[in-house]
Amino acid sequence: MGATLKNVKDKMIKIIKAQPDDASLEEIMRELAFEFMIEKGLNDSGNDRTLSNEEMKKRIVSWQK
Repeated sequence: MGATLKNVKDKMIKIIKAQPDDASLEEIMRELAFEFMIEKGLNDSGNDRTLSNEEMKKRIVSWQK
């Protein structure tokens, strides 16, 4: 269920318009990136692309070595 270009553009416009008039480009980009991460996470979760807490703990421990 991929988003169409129009849907993506509409969502981006909505996020940009929701920002205060004095928002910097960096702040707007951060909001757009945050929204993308949320959408990606929800999509991954809906498609069973997640890790258990136990697996994540093992990975974190391996990073600390």
